[in-house]
Amino acid sequence: MDSNSPGIWDEIAGEKPFGLMGILNLTPDSFYDGGRLQSVQCALAHVEKLLNSGTDILDLGAESTRPGSASLPPHMEKNRLLPVFLAIRNEFPDAIISVDTWHAETARFFLANGAAIINDVSACFWDEALGEVLADAKPGYVLMHSQGRPSFMQKMPLYKNVVDEVRAFFQLALDRLASFGLPEKNIVLDPGIGFGKNLAHNLALMANMDVFLEFGRPLLAGISMKSWLGNLLDMGLNERSNPTATASALLWQKGVFWHRIHEPWVVRPALELACALDGTRNMH
Repeated sequence: MDSNSPGIWDEIAGEKPFGLMGILNLTPDSFYDGGRLQSVQCALAHVEKLLNSGTDILDLGAESTRPGSASLPPHMEKNRLLPVFLAIRNEFPDAIISVDTWHAETARFFLANGAAIINDVSACFWDEALGEVLADAKPGYVLMHSQGRPSFMQKMPLYKNVVDEVRAFFQLALDRLASFGLPEKNIVLDPGIGFGKNLAHNLALMANMDVFLEFGRPLLAGISMKSWLGNLLDMGLNERSNPTATASALLWQKGVFWHRIHEPWVVRPALELACALDGTRNMH
């Protein structure tokens, strides 16, 4: 890779004022879609809707990371992902695909077959072999913070200062990824809203997102439809679309360029309005 060439995130962003990562959950116990997308036909119809609504990246996941969920063996993860992945590659060959996995085996396979990004909730700490995969393939990479694994991360999250601790974590993790040989320009930072954080932690991070711009990397937020919205606003799952859009627009004002979302048809207009009212561009 040419050291002077732009990273994948800059290439995808181009001159856009924000970026959308559309969620495609292929898990039977997804908190949002409840396994509705397990058939290839249903998944492709959803992909078409995501792309037609301005989604820049399709984020495919087959292992639930909701609080309390158990991990999935890599071979089962691959088997869930593969039919839909191949169908997308065939029907939408220009689509940019991210695979949501922390397993080296899964990442290696899908990167070799056309995936461009690995979205990793583990920050490369749960499967040491993933570092070798990243060094070899040099994909786009989402570096996310989580305090613990999904099975227990929400039991009793504890921080002295959540913003300072996540900032220190990013510095440590960026240095570690550089030692593996992954170019920093291929990395975006996700503070992991809802991953080992209570409501106060989540709100503190979102209020101080601009702090993380000091690393010179784009920021990504995954807040879509999450339980913290329900807890804060006393809303059920199917009432959280508009609050998700509002929070996304507010986070854009804090410097968040990438938004990992379920419903771009709801969130995109809010982001466009925020851009129109602000008149400035975020770094990407």
